[in-house]
Amino acid sequence: MAPARSRVSRRPVPAAVREARRAPSRRALLAERANKILDILEQAHPEATCALHYRNPFELVSATILSAQCTDERVNQVTPALFARYPTAQALAAARPEDVEEIIRPTGFYRAKTKSLLGCARALTADHGGEVPRSMDAMVELPGVGRKTASVVLGHVYDIAEGIAVDTHVLRVSNRLGIARGDDPIEVERQLMTILPRERWTRTTDVLIFHGRKICIARRPLCGQCPVFALCRWPQRQAFAMGKPPRAKGAPRSAARRRARRASAR
Repeated sequence: MAPARSRVSRRPVPAAVREARRAPSRRALLAERANKILDILEQAHPEATCALHYRNPFELVSATILSAQCTDERVNQVTPALFARYPTAQALAAARPEDVEEIIRPTGFYRAKTKSLLGCARALTADHGGEVPRSMDAMVELPGVGRKTASVVLGHVYDIAEGIAVDTHVLRVSNRLGIARGDDPIEVERQLMTILPRERWTRTTDVLIFHGRKICIARRPLCGQCPVFALCRWPQRQAFAMGKPPRAKGAPRSAARRRARRASAR
């Protein structure tokens, strides 16, 4: 005699649960919005590209090291003389520190940058035959080279996407748009990499940096001119778009407003 089957209670699934199961996940919705934002920004800023001047991988590595705490424009003023005197990693590896310091002094922090430049050039010469390696793991082993520099070089010279270069502009714009959260570049990079397709990583850096320099600037962003205003999540965007930026906490009031307040109090 066959054993009796136990009856399994099949309760109806609540409509709210069924709807939740069908609804896209938060990550999927964020990815959709982030990609839509980038579609619009790429159309709005077709000229966005790496602003550093270079002719080969060695020059871009060196220029990116110099760009720390310095504008690309200033770096571009300095690198012609640097590369005229030291056109290869081997030549720079043999340079005297004081000679390099004199050339790159206008970029700031010139002693630390000289140490990084010479260390990188010597490592390239000793370990890679003077050539810039083609992997993130190998590049971040070079003195003065972190993920940001490695991502810039790999993406622009070799068309290899192994990361997203997160500088101060990418950090600020990503947070304001609400496509990433946090003040740690590595964490913001990780968040962006999870919602954007790999083939978009290099272009993402260029577009967000350009947008951060031209529109979404640090102190007084031009929200009224922003092509992705409707998709932005920054709470202060409406005030800046209307030309009425909120007063910074602790900032002094204007003289006119102080007089008006005193008059109304009498």
